[in-house]
Amino acid sequence: MSVYTPGEVSEETGFSIDTLRYYEKIGLLEHVGRNAAGQRRFSQEDVGWLGMLRCLRDTGMPIRQMLRFAELVRAGDHTIPDRIKLLEEHDRQVQAQIDNLGERQHYIHNKISYYRSLL
Repeated sequence: MSVYTPGEVSEETGFSIDTLRYYEKIGLLEHVGRNAAGQRRFSQEDVGWLGMLRCLRDTGMPIRQMLRFAELVRAGDHTIPDRIKLLEEHDRQVQAQIDNLGERQHYIHNKISYYRSLL
């Protein structure tokens, strides 16, 4: 079983060590192992879970929803329909952001074309 230091996990996931501590404190990370000196040691499962959290955070999911998702995962497989519902709602919000950015990008392209026409 692979074990990772906070520095290795920070490098792998892009989360700062402070963020890792915060996520553990609020319950997004659960039961992070410790070595004999009390230093955190992360499992491969922890790193995988952090990858999921990175995806959710990077796509704008609020922490309270991330906590709800974590709660559902920990509650067991009977919560899979609720997880799907939560992720589908988040997916709709992500798509709305993408659509909005596409519209803004179109506006920018038009402005670039306009300025080029002035040259």
